[in-house]
Amino acid sequence: MTHDARPSASRISPEALMKIRHLEWRARSVVEGFWAGLHRSPYHGFSAEFTEYRAYTPGDDLRHVDWRVFGRSDRHVIRKFEEETNLRCLLLVDQSRSMAYGSTGHTKADYAATLAATLARFLHQQGDAVGLLSFDQRVRDYLPPRHRASHLRQITLALEKPAGGTATDLVSPLRRVGELVRQRGRVVMISDFLAPLEALDRVLGQLVAAGQEVTLFRVLDPREIAFDFKTATLFEDVETGRTLHIDPDAVRQEYLDRFRAHAEALNGLARRLGIACHTVPTTQPLETLLLDVLRARSSGPACHRSASAIGR
Repeated sequence: MTHDARPSASRISPEALMKIRHLEWRARSVVEGFWAGLHRSPYHGFSAEFTEYRAYTPGDDLRHVDWRVFGRSDRHVIRKFEEETNLRCLLLVDQSRSMAYGSTGHTKADYAATLAATLARFLHQQGDAVGLLSFDQRVRDYLPPRHRASHLRQITLALEKPAGGTATDLVSPLRRVGELVRQRGRVVMISDFLAPLEALDRVLGQLVAAGQEVTLFRVLDPREIAFDFKTATLFEDVETGRTLHIDPDAVRQEYLDRFRAHAEALNGLARRLGIACHTVPTTQPLETLLLDVLRARSSGPACHRSASAIGR
């Protein structure tokens, strides 16, 4: 049985969420709100099973199917073996200057940091070991996956650092992950991906081949998606400092065409590799993303696109 409804009673708008000063409190608010909303949704009861079961896949031994769960939920699941119950997750977070843009009262960097802190807390509660690798044109901080409350606090502190650097390098941090991570687990990359995608296919493919489950969160400001500027505006490249005076009406179609082509290239790459790829406006409640993560952990990787994403 498939439910399309999403828990909504406890969603917090990003605008309201970002008014909470401390990142740790933001993450706690989202996770607690998510579980409260899940309790009142068609997914009620799924959270208790989440850490104990996984979805049945063809080839699994039918003797391991839990028929009591099937009777309650009409879902075929099997109880996880000991080695399946805990995961190792490494969060890769883009802290380059392009993430410092924001038109809604908060920046992409604010949203990305809150998303990463929320995922860290959410996975920590599931018993998973969580780590962090932040980057701009180089690796900034690396905290290996661990399952400790003090480690979760270290991750939060690293995420509170402001965006900086002079460029975005998507390939180097992924190569670094390949060098550092030997055990199978999950790699979650959070970025605007507004950088050349050349060589990204190869390094992501190497991680997938090594047994890593990869998820991409493409965080974008709504104005980057719609380019709905109305009057001539002075635009600044936050990474180079270069400024241009642009008439939006004159360049809108060319911008949208290039933007769509870049998005399609990234999504095509994800489909080829069989990895999850989410395009996320900074106005989207984070609770909806936690449900996607919960679903992915239960049923395996897939490629997703936000309903708000351009070029759907």
